[in-house]
Amino acid sequence: MVDKEQLAQCTELVDAYRKEMALRIVGQREMLDGLLIALVAGGHILLEGVPGLAKTLAVKSLAEITGLEFKRIQFTPDLLPADLTGTMIWEQARGSFSVRRGPVFANVILADEINRAPAKVQSALLEAMEEKQVTIGETSYALPFPFFVLATENPIEHEGTYSLPEAELDRFLMKLLIVYPQPMEELDVVKNSPPLSAGASDKGTPLSPVLNAGALAVLRNTADAIHIDEEISKYIVSVVTATRPASTRQQSGAAMVKTENAKSQDGVYRYVSFGASPRASIALYRCSKIYAMLEGRNFVSPEDVKTAAHPVLRHRIVLSYEAEADGMDADSVIAKILSHIPIP
Repeated sequence: MVDKEQLAQCTELVDAYRKEMALRIVGQREMLDGLLIALVAGGHILLEGVPGLAKTLAVKSLAEITGLEFKRIQFTPDLLPADLTGTMIWEQARGSFSVRRGPVFANVILADEINRAPAKVQSALLEAMEEKQVTIGETSYALPFPFFVLATENPIEHEGTYSLPEAELDRFLMKLLIVYPQPMEELDVVKNSPPLSAGASDKGTPLSPVLNAGALAVLRNTADAIHIDEEISKYIVSVVTATRPASTRQQSGAAMVKTENAKSQDGVYRYVSFGASPRASIALYRCSKIYAMLEGRNFVSPEDVKTAAHPVLRHRIVLSYEAEADGMDADSVIAKILSHIPIP
Protein backbone atom coordinates (compact mmCIF):
# COMPACT_ATOMS: atom_id res chain seq x y z
CA MET A 1 0.00 0.00 0.00
CA VAL A 2 1.24 3.49 -0.88
CA ASP A 3 1.77 5.82 2.07
CA LYS A 4 0.75 9.51 2.16
CA GLU A 5 4.31 10.78 1.79
CA GLN A 6 4.83 8.78 -1.40
CA LEU A 7 1.52 9.99 -2.81
CA ALA A 8 2.39 13.58 -1.95
CA GLN A 9 5.69 13.25 -3.83
CA CYS A 10 3.85 11.93 -6.89
CA THR A 11 1.31 14.74 -6.69
CA GLU A 12 4.16 17.28 -6.71
CA LEU A 13 5.68 15.64 -9.80
CA VAL A 14 2.33 15.57 -11.62
CA ASP A 15 1.66 19.22 -10.74
CA ALA A 16 5.15 20.18 -11.94
CA TYR A 17 4.53 18.33 -15.22
CA ARG A 18 1.19 20.07 -15.78
CA LYS A 19 2.69 23.44 -14.92
CA GLU A 20 5.55 23.04 -17.40
CA MET A 21 3.30 21.81 -20.19
CA ALA A 22 0.92 24.73 -19.55
CA LEU A 23 3.75 27.09 -20.52
CA ARG A 24 3.25 25.97 -24.13
CA ILE A 25 -0.10 24.15 -24.29
CA VAL A 26 -3.35 25.90 -23.40
CA GLY A 27 -6.05 23.55 -22.11
CA GLN A 28 -6.09 20.02 -23.62
CA ARG A 29 -6.03 18.49 -20.12
CA GLU A 30 -7.16 15.06 -21.33
CA MET A 31 -4.38 14.89 -23.91
CA LEU A 32 -1.67 16.01 -21.47
CA ASP A 33 -2.78 13.57 -18.76
CA GLY A 34 -3.01 10.81 -21.38
CA LEU A 35 0.56 11.42 -22.47
CA LEU A 36 1.73 11.21 -18.87
CA ILE A 37 -0.26 8.02 -18.21
CA ALA A 38 1.19 6.31 -21.27
CA LEU A 39 4.70 7.41 -20.33
CA VAL A 40 4.35 5.97 -16.83
CA ALA A 41 2.70 2.79 -18.13
CA GLY A 42 5.34 2.30 -20.81
CA GLY A 43 2.76 2.27 -23.62
CA HIS A 44 2.19 4.01 -26.93
CA ILE A 45 -0.38 6.67 -27.81
CA LEU A 46 -2.53 7.24 -30.90
CA LEU A 47 -3.60 10.88 -31.19
CA GLU A 48 -6.53 11.67 -33.46
CA GLY A 49 -7.48 15.23 -34.26
CA VAL A 50 -7.63 17.79 -37.04
CA PRO A 51 -4.46 19.75 -37.87
CA GLY A 52 -3.51 22.71 -35.69
CA LEU A 53 -4.49 21.36 -32.25
CA ALA A 54 -0.92 21.31 -30.84
CA LYS A 55 -0.38 17.54 -31.11
CA THR A 56 3.18 17.87 -32.42
CA LEU A 57 3.99 20.68 -29.98
CA ALA A 58 2.74 18.57 -27.07
CA VAL A 59 4.96 15.63 -28.05
CA LYS A 60 8.02 17.84 -28.49
CA SER A 61 7.34 19.48 -25.13
CA LEU A 62 6.99 16.06 -23.47
CA ALA A 63 10.38 15.01 -24.80
CA GLU A 64 11.94 18.23 -23.49
CA ILE A 65 10.38 17.81 -20.05
CA THR A 66 11.68 14.25 -19.76
CA GLY A 67 15.11 15.01 -21.22
CA LEU A 68 14.66 12.14 -23.69
CA GLU A 69 15.89 11.98 -27.27
CA PHE A 70 13.16 12.98 -29.71
CA LYS A 71 12.73 12.14 -33.40
CA ARG A 72 9.90 13.09 -35.75
CA ILE A 73 9.01 10.90 -38.72
CA GLN A 74 6.66 12.26 -41.38
CA PHE A 75 4.78 9.27 -42.79
CA THR A 76 4.08 9.45 -46.54
CA PRO A 77 2.86 6.90 -49.14
CA ASP A 78 6.37 6.58 -50.63
CA LEU A 79 8.07 5.89 -47.27
CA LEU A 80 10.12 2.67 -47.14
CA PRO A 81 10.72 0.46 -44.07
CA ALA A 82 14.44 1.28 -44.27
CA ASP A 83 13.59 4.99 -43.92
CA LEU A 84 12.18 4.12 -40.51
CA THR A 85 14.40 1.36 -39.14
CA GLY A 86 17.67 1.90 -40.99
CA THR A 87 19.58 -0.27 -43.43
CA MET A 88 22.87 -1.93 -44.30
CA ILE A 89 25.30 0.21 -46.30
CA TRP A 90 28.46 -0.86 -48.12
CA GLU A 91 31.67 0.81 -46.97
CA GLN A 92 34.18 0.71 -49.79
CA ALA A 93 37.17 1.52 -47.57
CA ARG A 94 36.47 -1.36 -45.18
CA GLY A 95 35.17 -3.73 -47.79
CA SER A 96 32.16 -4.67 -45.65
CA PHE A 97 28.61 -3.70 -44.75
CA SER A 98 27.79 -1.53 -41.75
CA VAL A 99 24.50 -0.62 -40.13
CA ARG A 100 23.06 2.87 -40.52
CA ARG A 101 20.36 3.21 -37.87
CA GLY A 102 17.13 4.95 -38.73
CA PRO A 103 15.19 7.61 -36.78
CA VAL A 104 13.29 4.93 -34.82
CA PHE A 105 16.37 4.61 -32.59
CA ALA A 106 15.27 7.33 -30.17
CA ASN A 107 13.31 7.50 -26.90
CA VAL A 108 10.31 9.50 -28.09
CA ILE A 109 9.09 8.93 -31.64
CA LEU A 110 6.47 11.16 -33.24
CA ALA A 111 4.90 9.20 -36.10
CA ASP A 112 3.14 12.06 -37.86
CA GLU A 113 0.12 11.05 -39.98
CA ILE A 114 0.87 7.38 -39.43
CA ASN A 115 -2.08 6.27 -41.58
CA ARG A 116 -0.38 7.65 -44.70
CA ALA A 117 2.28 4.91 -44.65
CA PRO A 118 1.77 1.68 -46.65
CA ALA A 119 1.55 -1.80 -45.14
CA LYS A 120 5.28 -2.59 -45.31
CA VAL A 121 6.14 0.44 -43.19
CA GLN A 122 3.35 -0.35 -40.75
CA SER A 123 4.69 -3.89 -40.29
CA ALA A 124 8.21 -2.56 -39.69
CA LEU A 125 6.85 -0.46 -36.83
CA LEU A 126 5.06 -3.43 -35.23
CA GLU A 127 8.28 -5.11 -34.07
CA ALA A 128 9.61 -1.84 -32.64
CA MET A 129 6.40 -1.14 -30.70
CA GLU A 130 5.94 -4.62 -29.24
CA GLU A 131 9.42 -6.12 -28.97
CA LYS A 132 11.35 -2.87 -28.42
CA GLN A 133 13.83 -3.98 -31.07
CA VAL A 134 14.49 -3.62 -34.80
CA THR A 135 15.83 -6.29 -37.15
CA ILE A 136 18.21 -5.08 -39.86
CA GLY A 137 19.56 -7.81 -42.08
CA GLU A 138 19.97 -10.87 -39.88
CA THR A 139 20.64 -9.02 -36.62
CA SER A 140 18.19 -7.59 -34.08
CA TYR A 141 19.10 -4.33 -32.35
CA ALA A 142 17.57 -3.23 -29.05
CA LEU A 143 15.89 0.16 -29.00
CA PRO A 144 16.79 2.69 -26.29
CA PHE A 145 14.88 2.62 -23.01
CA PRO A 146 12.34 4.05 -22.57
CA PHE A 147 10.82 3.76 -26.05
CA PHE A 148 7.63 5.72 -26.61
CA VAL A 149 5.68 6.02 -29.89
CA LEU A 150 3.15 8.82 -30.30
CA ALA A 151 1.31 8.54 -33.60
CA THR A 152 -1.06 11.11 -35.07
CA GLU A 153 -3.79 10.72 -37.66
CA ASN A 154 -6.22 13.12 -39.28
CA PRO A 155 -9.86 11.93 -38.93
CA ILE A 156 -11.29 14.11 -41.72
CA GLU A 157 -8.91 13.26 -44.57
CA HIS A 158 -9.05 9.82 -46.18
CA GLU A 159 -7.54 10.30 -49.64
CA GLY A 160 -4.06 8.76 -49.84
CA THR A 161 -4.36 7.08 -46.44
CA TYR A 162 -4.20 3.47 -45.29
CA SER A 163 -6.33 2.07 -42.48
CA LEU A 164 -4.22 0.85 -39.58
CA PRO A 165 -4.47 -2.94 -39.14
CA GLU A 166 -6.08 -4.21 -35.95
CA ALA A 167 -2.80 -5.86 -34.91
CA GLU A 168 -1.14 -2.44 -34.88
CA LEU A 169 -4.03 -0.62 -33.23
CA ASP A 170 -3.99 -3.17 -30.41
CA ARG A 171 -0.41 -2.23 -29.63
CA PHE A 172 -1.38 1.33 -28.73
CA LEU A 173 -2.11 1.64 -25.04
CA MET A 174 -4.64 4.42 -25.59
CA LYS A 175 -6.28 6.43 -28.34
CA LEU A 176 -6.85 10.07 -27.44
CA LEU A 177 -9.33 12.26 -29.31
CA ILE A 178 -8.05 15.84 -29.52
CA VAL A 179 -10.89 18.36 -29.64
CA TYR A 180 -11.08 22.06 -30.45
CA PRO A 181 -10.25 24.39 -27.54
CA GLN A 182 -12.87 26.43 -25.74
CA PRO A 183 -13.24 30.05 -26.99
CA MET A 184 -11.45 31.52 -23.96
CA GLU A 185 -8.63 28.98 -24.33
CA GLU A 186 -8.31 29.81 -28.01
CA LEU A 187 -8.15 33.50 -27.09
CA ASP A 188 -5.17 32.73 -24.85
CA VAL A 189 -3.54 30.81 -27.71
CA VAL A 190 -3.93 33.77 -30.04
CA LYS A 191 -2.67 36.32 -27.50
CA ASN A 192 0.36 34.19 -26.60
CA SER A 193 1.32 33.30 -30.17
CA PRO A 194 4.95 34.09 -31.20
CA PRO A 195 5.57 37.70 -32.33
CA LEU A 196 6.24 38.46 -35.99
CA SER A 197 9.86 39.27 -35.14
CA ALA A 198 10.49 35.75 -33.78
CA GLY A 199 12.88 33.77 -35.95
CA ALA A 200 12.28 30.27 -37.27
CA SER A 201 14.73 28.90 -34.71
CA ASP A 202 12.78 30.34 -31.79
CA LYS A 203 11.54 27.30 -29.80
CA GLY A 204 9.42 29.31 -27.40
CA THR A 205 9.51 29.13 -23.61
CA PRO A 206 12.23 26.72 -22.41
CA LEU A 207 10.97 23.87 -20.25
CA SER A 208 12.60 22.25 -17.23
CA PRO A 209 13.25 18.48 -17.23
CA VAL A 210 10.91 17.80 -14.29
CA LEU A 211 10.26 14.21 -15.37
CA ASN A 212 13.80 12.86 -15.49
CA ALA A 213 14.64 9.18 -15.10
CA GLY A 214 14.48 9.38 -11.30
CA ALA A 215 11.06 11.07 -11.30
CA LEU A 216 9.66 8.52 -13.75
CA ALA A 217 10.92 5.70 -11.54
CA VAL A 218 9.08 7.21 -8.56
CA LEU A 219 5.84 7.48 -10.53
CA ARG A 220 6.11 3.92 -11.84
CA ASN A 221 6.92 2.42 -8.44
CA THR A 222 4.01 4.27 -6.88
CA ALA A 223 1.62 3.19 -9.62
CA ASP A 224 2.69 -0.44 -9.10
CA ALA A 225 1.90 -0.13 -5.39
CA ILE A 226 -1.59 1.37 -5.86
CA HIS A 227 -4.08 -1.07 -4.30
CA ILE A 228 -6.69 -2.62 -6.56
CA ASP A 229 -9.34 -4.79 -4.99
CA GLU A 230 -10.10 -8.23 -6.38
CA GLU A 231 -13.64 -7.13 -7.21
CA ILE A 232 -12.29 -4.18 -9.19
CA SER A 233 -10.00 -6.53 -11.12
CA LYS A 234 -13.00 -8.72 -11.96
CA TYR A 235 -14.90 -5.59 -13.01
CA ILE A 236 -12.07 -4.70 -15.43
CA VAL A 237 -12.16 -8.16 -17.00
CA SER A 238 -15.95 -7.98 -17.18
CA VAL A 239 -15.86 -4.68 -19.06
CA VAL A 240 -13.34 -5.96 -21.61
CA THR A 241 -15.10 -9.31 -22.00
CA ALA A 242 -18.40 -7.51 -22.57
CA THR A 243 -16.97 -5.88 -25.71
CA ARG A 244 -16.85 -9.27 -27.41
CA PRO A 245 -19.86 -10.64 -29.29
CA ALA A 246 -21.44 -13.68 -27.68
CA SER A 247 -20.14 -15.97 -30.43
CA THR A 248 -16.53 -15.14 -29.53
CA ARG A 249 -16.83 -15.23 -25.73
CA GLN A 250 -15.91 -18.34 -23.79
CA GLN A 251 -18.28 -19.64 -21.14
CA SER A 252 -15.90 -18.69 -18.33
CA GLY A 253 -15.83 -15.10 -19.54
CA ALA A 254 -19.57 -14.93 -20.07
CA ALA A 255 -20.20 -16.04 -16.50
CA MET A 256 -18.27 -13.03 -15.21
CA VAL A 257 -20.34 -10.48 -17.10
CA LYS A 258 -23.86 -11.22 -15.80
CA THR A 259 -25.86 -8.04 -15.95
CA GLU A 260 -29.10 -6.77 -14.54
CA ASN A 261 -30.51 -6.37 -18.05
CA ALA A 262 -29.03 -9.11 -20.21
CA LYS A 263 -31.44 -8.45 -23.08
CA SER A 264 -30.33 -4.81 -23.32
CA GLN A 265 -26.69 -5.85 -23.24
CA ASP A 266 -27.25 -8.35 -26.04
CA GLY A 267 -28.65 -5.48 -28.11
CA VAL A 268 -25.25 -3.78 -27.97
CA TYR A 269 -23.50 -6.73 -29.59
CA ARG A 270 -25.11 -6.13 -32.96
CA TYR A 271 -22.93 -3.02 -33.16
CA VAL A 272 -19.68 -4.96 -32.55
CA SER A 273 -17.94 -7.23 -35.05
CA PHE A 274 -14.85 -7.91 -32.94
CA GLY A 275 -14.05 -6.99 -29.33
CA ALA A 276 -10.94 -6.17 -27.34
CA SER A 277 -8.18 -8.70 -26.61
CA PRO A 278 -6.61 -9.60 -23.23
CA ARG A 279 -4.00 -6.96 -24.02
CA ALA A 280 -6.80 -4.46 -23.43
CA SER A 281 -7.49 -5.95 -19.98
CA ILE A 282 -3.83 -5.44 -19.03
CA ALA A 283 -3.91 -1.87 -20.37
CA LEU A 284 -7.14 -1.04 -18.51
CA TYR A 285 -5.72 -2.52 -15.30
CA ARG A 286 -2.54 -0.42 -15.53
CA CYS A 287 -4.23 2.80 -16.62
CA SER A 288 -6.84 2.56 -13.85
CA LYS A 289 -4.05 2.45 -11.25
CA ILE A 290 -2.33 5.46 -12.79
CA TYR A 291 -5.59 7.43 -12.97
CA ALA A 292 -6.03 6.76 -9.24
CA MET A 293 -2.49 7.99 -8.60
CA LEU A 294 -3.13 11.19 -10.57
CA GLU A 295 -6.15 11.83 -8.34
CA GLY A 296 -3.99 11.41 -5.24
CA ARG A 297 -5.56 8.14 -4.07
CA ASN A 298 -3.81 4.94 -3.07
CA PHE A 299 -6.60 2.69 -4.31
CA VAL A 300 -8.51 2.17 -7.56
CA SER A 301 -12.22 3.03 -7.68
CA PRO A 302 -14.80 1.94 -10.30
CA GLU A 303 -14.78 5.52 -11.60
CA ASP A 304 -11.09 5.17 -12.47
CA VAL A 305 -11.93 2.11 -14.56
CA LYS A 306 -14.80 3.91 -16.31
CA THR A 307 -12.59 6.93 -17.02
CA ALA A 308 -9.83 4.78 -18.50
CA ALA A 309 -12.21 2.55 -20.47
CA HIS A 310 -12.86 4.97 -23.34
CA PRO A 311 -9.26 5.79 -24.34
CA VAL A 312 -8.16 2.18 -23.76
CA LEU A 313 -10.99 0.48 -25.68
CA ARG A 314 -12.17 2.89 -28.39
CA HIS A 315 -9.55 1.78 -30.95
CA ARG A 316 -9.79 -1.92 -30.07
CA ILE A 317 -13.46 -2.39 -30.94
CA VAL A 318 -14.35 -3.15 -34.56
CA LEU A 319 -17.85 -1.82 -35.22
CA SER A 320 -20.38 -3.48 -37.51
CA TYR A 321 -22.24 -1.96 -40.45
CA GLU A 322 -25.29 -1.64 -38.20
CA ALA A 323 -23.36 0.71 -35.90
CA GLU A 324 -22.48 2.98 -38.81
CA ALA A 325 -26.08 2.88 -40.07
CA ASP A 326 -27.41 3.84 -36.62
CA GLY A 327 -24.81 6.56 -36.11
CA MET A 328 -23.06 4.73 -33.26
CA ASP A 329 -19.35 5.29 -32.66
CA ALA A 330 -16.98 3.32 -30.43
CA ASP A 331 -17.43 5.68 -27.46
CA SER A 332 -21.22 5.29 -27.61
CA VAL A 333 -20.91 1.50 -27.61
CA ILE A 334 -18.47 1.60 -24.68
CA ALA A 335 -20.82 3.86 -22.73
CA LYS A 336 -23.68 1.41 -23.28
CA ILE A 337 -21.51 -1.52 -22.16
CA LEU A 338 -20.43 0.34 -19.02
CA SER A 339 -24.07 1.09 -18.19
CA HIS A 340 -24.89 -2.64 -18.27
CA ILE A 341 -22.01 -3.93 -16.11
CA PRO A 342 -22.85 -3.86 -12.39
CA ILE A 343 -20.45 -1.63 -10.42
CA PRO A 344 -18.75 -3.50 -7.54
